[in-house]
Amino acid sequence: MKKRVLVASNRGPVSYEFGADGALIGRRGGGGLVAGVAEGLAAMASEAEASWICAALSDADRAVARQRIADPEEPGAVPVRMLDIPPDTFGRAYNNVANSVLWFIQHLLFDTPNQPRFGRDFRRDWAAYLAYNEAFADALADEAAQVSAPSAGVRTLIQDYHLSLAPRQLRDKLGGAYADAGIAHFSHTPWAPPDYYRLLPAEVGEALLDGMLGADHVGFHADRWAAAFLDCCEAILGARVSRADEGGADPVGRVVHRGHVTEVAVHPLGVDAPGLRARARAGDVQAHVTAFGQVAGGRKLIVRVDRTELSKNIVRGLIAYRELLTTRPEWHGRVVHLAFAYPSRSALPEYRAYTAQVRRIAAEITAEFGTPDWNPLILDVKDDYPRSLAACAVADVLLVNPIRDGMNLVAQEGPVLSERGCVLVLSREAGAAATLAGDALLVNPYDVSETAAALHQALAMPDAERRRRTEALAAIAAASPPARWLGDQLASLDR
Repeated sequence: MKKRVLVASNRGPVSYEFGADGALIGRRGGGGLVAGVAEGLAAMASEAEASWICAALSDADRAVARQRIADPEEPGAVPVRMLDIPPDTFGRAYNNVANSVLWFIQHLLFDTPNQPRFGRDFRRDWAAYLAYNEAFADALADEAAQVSAPSAGVRTLIQDYHLSLAPRQLRDKLGGAYADAGIAHFSHTPWAPPDYYRLLPAEVGEALLDGMLGADHVGFHADRWAAAFLDCCEAILGARVSRADEGGADPVGRVVHRGHVTEVAVHPLGVDAPGLRARARAGDVQAHVTAFGQVAGGRKLIVRVDRTELSKNIVRGLIAYRELLTTRPEWHGRVVHLAFAYPSRSALPEYRAYTAQVRRIAAEITAEFGTPDWNPLILDVKDDYPRSLAACAVADVLLVNPIRDGMNLVAQEGPVLSERGCVLVLSREAGAAATLAGDALLVNPYDVSETAAALHQALAMPDAERRRRTEALAAIAAASPPARWLGDQLASLDR
């Protein structure tokens, strides 16, 4: 009998818009979380019967939500249930708590002399976050109750910081009749150390940890994030924590809290290399490959593909490129920087200001170094997945320099897609550094001079060494495809 698997995440595998005739048109949802889970479920279709619960993010999504289940158009796609959460509740939970507070905590982004400030407005926002999580817990409990044989076990995979409270809420709702129902929570972000985590109001920090410990299994992309979570459970909750010896143990630790044992484990997420390469051979991607070849005109290409997200560190990356051109004039006319980003969280003023800063610095670089026959920098802030794949394929150097990142799939996609070998310049603060450090050029993301020097080293690297590193990185990225990542979490719940 197939396993019954429920997935819950803020963003789902499909989103909708109204066509010119008013008809609903669905398209694939974006983001590394969605892609990883969707690819993992597709690969396990013969073993698991899955449903996906997500929030309705647009008016078209809400129209679908009223139909309760979205019928997938693609063969083998997972049925989706969208939740029509009141817009004010959703906005406060998503923008004011999840993205303005929790994301900032886990990525250490606060300008602490000025932010955060937790007053009455935040308490109203926090109440919305509670309600938002409760809506997901209700829907998950409802789906679990429809299983005819509770003892067969329902496996629930709750995703990310938007839904940190849902595991505990779901466990309370299921009760003893569903004692065998396994609950897992996976964090796609980093985790803050206790001293920084304590910026949160005490009741909030405790509630988030308690919520996640309602799960049987809590997962992270890298050992350092799992270790920080264990430290917080011990320091903030006073929970009983045991840690395994280092060296890839699974689980890496256990937490005993309120009489319940939660495993804490590390599951690095790689890429579906065959699927990714097949997608890159499609005509829309190859058209971009041809265009980039014309743009390069035989010059070296430094590529970055990111969201305009504060933690992605695009501004320092651009400043490092400017320093490269300033201190290494031999690269004038011989290199082009393709900086491709797509808009992120434009509802937040900090993100709008950051995107404007990215555009301003890019314009300054072009004005300072550009000549009639050489454009040193091409910046485009637009969501274009085929273009992103093509850029990775043609890169001589791939720059991935986040301030802090749970994993980072671009660092893995680049080597897998590379057509002639690319050097990965990688922040030591990315979760991917845990597995890719041996064959990447690691940099301190705050040190623009070090990053500029790494870009020079990468551009000057002999072709044989470039190819060797690329092949090694691609092999590592392919070793943990989404099916394995998801399967390992389900196997943990079956133990």
